[in-house]
Amino acid sequence: MTSTLDSKVFGTLFGDAEISQALTDEAYVRALVEVETALARAEARVGVIPQAAANQIANAADPNKIDLEALAKGTARSGFPIIALVQEIRKAVGGEAASYVHWGATTQDIMDTACVLQLRAAIKIYKERLKELARHLSELADRHRVTVVAGRTHGQQALPVSFGLKVAAWLAPLIRHAERLDEISPRLLVVQFGGAAGTLAALGDQGLAVMHGLADELRLGAPVMPWHSQRDNLVEFAGWLSLLTGSLGKMAQDIILLAQTEVGEVSESAEEGRGGSSTMPQKSNPITSELILAAARTNASSLSALHQAQIQEHERATHGWQVEWLTLPQMIVLTGSALKHALYLAKNLQIDEQKMRENIMRAGDVILAEAVVFALAKAMPGGKADELVKRACSIAASGGKPLVEVVRDLAKSTIPDEAIDWQALAAPENYLGETAKIIDRVRKSANSVLA
Repeated sequence: MTSTLDSKVFGTLFGDAEISQALTDEAYVRALVEVETALARAEARVGVIPQAAANQIANAADPNKIDLEALAKGTARSGFPIIALVQEIRKAVGGEAASYVHWGATTQDIMDTACVLQLRAAIKIYKERLKELARHLSELADRHRVTVVAGRTHGQQALPVSFGLKVAAWLAPLIRHAERLDEISPRLLVVQFGGAAGTLAALGDQGLAVMHGLADELRLGAPVMPWHSQRDNLVEFAGWLSLLTGSLGKMAQDIILLAQTEVGEVSESAEEGRGGSSTMPQKSNPITSELILAAARTNASSLSALHQAQIQEHERATHGWQVEWLTLPQMIVLTGSALKHALYLAKNLQIDEQKMRENIMRAGDVILAEAVVFALAKAMPGGKADELVKRACSIAASGGKPLVEVVRDLAKSTIPDEAIDWQALAAPENYLGETAKIIDRVRKSANSVLA
């Protein structure tokens, strides 16, 4: 069986064409060549190699003319593609200038920096999608700021909330993830350049100058030292990927639960035939949410592999690097896919306000229990109010009258009927607390992402 992400059948579910395009072999070779030519220019700038040689390398090194089959054979032979890549570039450059290709660098310098260039391309896509997703969720939260739905704790109806507040709870962590991405990017998007063992000895006293020049050429940051066996920045990024898909997974899990037949308060879209069953015509499975959850749980599992890969020995490691190759690209693609699916949900989610009301009433309006206790406590001792409402909840839940009516009947011999505005108390929308202000606060904070 082929990899799910590369499958022509399953790739549309878990893959992401735009992200994958930034991670193809061709894109990787372009990044590798870009690093090699930027290195030559940086070295010429400080006089390490002749300017003419750097110009010749930059003009001759064409990623489109690199023989991928030769790279594959070279990788099988040495374990890395750089020896074969340098041979290809030197062949194209020719003459004395060819010897200055890859001057003073080591394989990992080129591969890690090329990886960082690919991460930068992926991050740009993530930021655009996060912005669009935040905008749609912000609008959805505003549109349903007073749409009453049963708030649920431990799987049980608890208090009235608005659907807009639920959406705001999906949005709020995404704002934090956008902030986190801005915070970690300066640590992540840095060149790797240290030479064979991280000392830059081959470049004499110009090693750090070349490192900074390389960073300038590639519009990346320069680290305080080479990070060949210090992989925390990559693990931090992988953690961010897992955090983001985890938050999208929470949204997806809520939607799956709200879309259950017995609940029926939302559906993923109005698209005919979406999520259909091969044998059960009535089914409309929440497949988009399922895909997001699968991505989130897979990323959470894969993250542990990156933490394992972080434990690297001495100045250059033996196998942790390869674990990154196996793990990080999949996490990057799955995150892009999860964002894409979440955006579909934000645009297409169908809200059944009538069903939300019916579910509250079907449970006997017991979500108003706390509101009733506090209202009664103004007219009778708190302990008695709590006891009365508990008894009323049992009656209401058994299929009798709505809770407020039951309480009114039980309390009529204890307190004057006019002591409480029973009609106002029976309206769930009157017990939403600071919901509107909270939604406004979340939407305002989203402006930092939307700006």
